[in-house]
Amino acid sequence: MRYLFGFFILMLLTACSRQQKADLVVKNAKIWTVNENQPEAEALAVSNGKIVAVGSGAEIEKWIDNGTRVIDAAGKRIVPGFTDAHTHFLTGGQSLLTIDLRDCQNEQEFLARLKAYADKLPPGRWVTEGNWDHERAFGGVLPTRQLIDQVTPNNPVAINRTDGHMLLANSLALKLAKITKDTPTPAGGVIVKDPKTGEPTGIFKDAAMGLVYNVIPAAAPKELDDALAAAMKYAAQVGVTSIHDMLGWNDWYAYERARSKGTLTVRVRAYFPISTWERVVALRDTAKNDEWLRVAGLKGFVDGSLGSSTALMFAPFADDPTNRGTYISDWFPEGTMHRRVKAADSAGLQIAVHAIGDSANSEMLDIYEQVAKENGPKDRRFRIEHAQHLHPKDIARFKALGVIPSMQPYHCIDDGRWAEKRLGAERSKTTYAFRSLLDAGANLSFGSDWFVAPLDPIQGIYAAVTRRTLDGGHPDGWVPEQKISVADAVKCYTINDAYAEFAEKEKGSLEAGKWADFVMLSDDIFAIDPVKIREVKVAMTAVGGKVVFEK
Repeated sequence: MRYLFGFFILMLLTACSRQQKADLVVKNAKIWTVNENQPEAEALAVSNGKIVAVGSGAEIEKWIDNGTRVIDAAGKRIVPGFTDAHTHFLTGGQSLLTIDLRDCQNEQEFLARLKAYADKLPPGRWVTEGNWDHERAFGGVLPTRQLIDQVTPNNPVAINRTDGHMLLANSLALKLAKITKDTPTPAGGVIVKDPKTGEPTGIFKDAAMGLVYNVIPAAAPKELDDALAAAMKYAAQVGVTSIHDMLGWNDWYAYERARSKGTLTVRVRAYFPISTWERVVALRDTAKNDEWLRVAGLKGFVDGSLGSSTALMFAPFADDPTNRGTYISDWFPEGTMHRRVKAADSAGLQIAVHAIGDSANSEMLDIYEQVAKENGPKDRRFRIEHAQHLHPKDIARFKALGVIPSMQPYHCIDDGRWAEKRLGAERSKTTYAFRSLLDAGANLSFGSDWFVAPLDPIQGIYAAVTRRTLDGGHPDGWVPEQKISVADAVKCYTINDAYAEFAEKEKGSLEAGKWADFVMLSDDIFAIDPVKIREVKVAMTAVGGKVVFEK
């Protein structure tokens, strides 16, 4: 009996001392961990989708056996998988499958591309998406329905501006929507009308876009599934392993279908329209909410956008002295935003609200401060999406109130081509105030706003670090004092974004116990000239230790 007991103890000790083996090992790498306790490493090991060890090549070698896939990084730089803290993911996927007018340089190119696309469609099929930019294609002048009628006689058109806050419709679309010069303008929107005739020009801003969108047939489930597949493929190619999606309800069901099939390759945190908060509470309490798909919270709107001249500012626009922007639909009737935020916060939902102009941001900070006092202290992580144009007095409030500025750096180098004519030089100093927010201690989070801007985080890092506008007009950076370092930009796309979704213990850095989501880059973004960062490509993307893209 004593012999058997001793044998049992010996076997137990042997089993406990046996080294666990890894499913995947990456070695000979330059790993930027975003872990302050171990900033750099040479290798990492993965088991069951999670990182089990990070360290030197010698330390990781013992995790390898015959069943381990070993990847030799050949000295390439590895960073944590990028999170995009603000996407419209399925709309982005649809834009990959439809027409893209974003880079049209003039009216002729715009019309030719629109005609070529519409001619391939059956009569009566709607032309949507588009993402046009009137600053680029029309020299800042807004297009009209008469302009596009000539190339789309058989198809209704409802194509959005690149910021998603302005819509161009043709005459056939207006006819189907029964819109005339007598159609009342909804609160929070603008129907642009010809000053001589009073007829709609075809341009609709913010809430007024719904007058057209409401008559467009909803996308079929297969269309959404195809859009999701296209979006996930693109995300893997640019190193995005997690997203915060500002979605609609039909998008959620597409994600559920993909999860049930086991085809999700990106981790999704869903933010639903704030007007549906009670429905979201019910869903949260019944949804699976796993590492792939989770109900995160709510998305609301205060104002419009700078490009559409609907961002809500304290003072009028420099190029339009009669206009200081507008509140949009979620604000009405007055007091609605406060009531919804208070109720949803009481129910335990995280709240993210779109605010572009300095007045919109200030008023949203006021509401968050008031609700926190009314509902009492807790870890709520309120968010302001975009936080683009801030009054200097409000920058320190983000840290003081624990509000997360969720920003999109690519917008800076895009809008920077023309934003100063709207804002003037003085207000531009705290536009896309990355450096000021970090210095104030805010948890600055980064995303793309895709479809509005490219999903590629490398382009976002380039934008935050250089602030060189797309037109080449600011080689030293637009408002250069707001530049940040490459290391700070990577943090904003990784651990800061994880914090913004209450997931900093699960992902956002490369350390034992976290999901093995990582990206291998073609070049070392920490070593090269920052101007060359935009040329860097993703060489490999892994999600949960599974390689979902490699060149």
